Amino acid sequence: MVPAGVGVTPAIELTNVSKVYRKYSGKQFATLKSALLQRSILRELRPNETFPALTDVSFTVPKGSTYGVIGRNGSGKSTALKLVAGITKPTSGVVRVDGRVSALIELGAGFHPEISGRENVFINGIMLGLSKRQIQARFDDIVDFAELREFIDAPVKTYSSGMYMRLGFAVAIHVDPDVLLVDEVLAVGDEGFTHKCLDKFAEFRRRNKTILLVTHSLNLVERFCDEALWLDEGHAMLHGDPLRVVGAYLTKVEEGEEHLLASTTEKAVEEAAPTSDQPVDPTSNMSQATEGRWGSREVEITDVAFVDPAGEAAFVFHSGEPMAIRVKVRAAQPTDDFVFGVGLFNADGVCCYGTNTYLEEMAPERLAGDAEMTFAIDSLDLVEGTYKVDVAIHKRDGYPYDYHRLLYTFRVKSRVHDVGIYRPRHRWSFSSGVIFKPRGAADKS
Repeated sequence: MVPAGVGVTPAIELTNVSKVYRKYSGKQFATLKSALLQRSILRELRPNETFPALTDVSFTVPKGSTYGVIGRNGSGKSTALKLVAGITKPTSGVVRVDGRVSALIELGAGFHPEISGRENVFINGIMLGLSKRQIQARFDDIVDFAELREFIDAPVKTYSSGMYMRLGFAVAIHVDPDVLLVDEVLAVGDEGFTHKCLDKFAEFRRRNKTILLVTHSLNLVERFCDEALWLDEGHAMLHGDPLRVVGAYLTKVEEGEEHLLASTTEKAVEEAAPTSDQPVDPTSNMSQATEGRWGSREVEITDVAFVDPAGEAAFVFHSGEPMAIRVKVRAAQPTDDFVFGVGLFNADGVCCYGTNTYLEEMAPERLAGDAEMTFAIDSLDLVEGTYKVDVAIHKRDGYPYDYHRLLYTFRVKSRVHDVGIYRPRHRWSFSSGVIFKPRGAADKS
């Protein structure tokens, strides 16, 4: 539990809160009468499974602070927000909230599709605790914020999903709450509307309002939040400084990606293993072939691994850090005609880079028995994404000993979400007339 501190009043407090949902199973009856006749309604409708959405979770949000909640889907984030909003009650534990609450959770949930946007604004505003006079005073601001002036008297059923959500957001944000609950609502409009929403959040911060934010946008948590909580499978894993919490969460996510990519790669290699009677195609090349494996296996690739800076096998790397591709081979008979090749592709199949020892003027002399090749990259200057690798050993004329096509997958992570494939080392410079605020200063103002 995060202490509120001396002289700080909590706006939100969850103390040892658990929320258990019940699942029902059993056969379905056409009517209540048929169930009663079979004398089994109590047995069939009795819950036989429970699902713990939250387990013994405690945290405190001081008044005037912005608190972020992160975690993967199904971690209990939205459940926590619904408990604070009063939409659902805890199975055990205590939830306390001080002040008027406005929840940006299910935007426009109270809208009636058959009546106009204007009428829905009044109905929704009253549901959120405003008087008719208060809604009238804020009506123009609500409509202008939602950018729906020319559509406000049309039935809501004629609105697009974006228009519908924008109007719901505009009503909720203009309730002027003491506590604002936000659940993944920044996808309700285009980029311009998203910036307007962020500006509104910044205004709330300046007015010392309390914000509880549930989001998958980790950058948003780092930029806006004073503290953060990481939930996983309903348990509070870590809370405190947003940078520390986000960093720990990303480390856990990467561990999951490591396991997934490892199993995916292992399966791909097993499925691509050639049979003894598989024909050799000396004309095959990296630009024409599809995923798979082929070759005479006179020299066989026995193992391929991606190696991190610590020398350990890995599947997830960060943009700009070193990576090595380690390939083990076994030659049935000594040979003086061999070429090692490597190809790097993005998820769309675009070749990012390809080379081999013959292109780089390494003249083969002898390969015998078990051997190892390492292709070391000092700086993996790729943008964030998933990449696949070809590895091959063949003769100088292209005759394949063993060709592994797109069987090995690794992922590049980056906190900078730029676009393209290659991320060149670069720097920015500006004349004296161009000034930027320190990183994060504009976002937390």
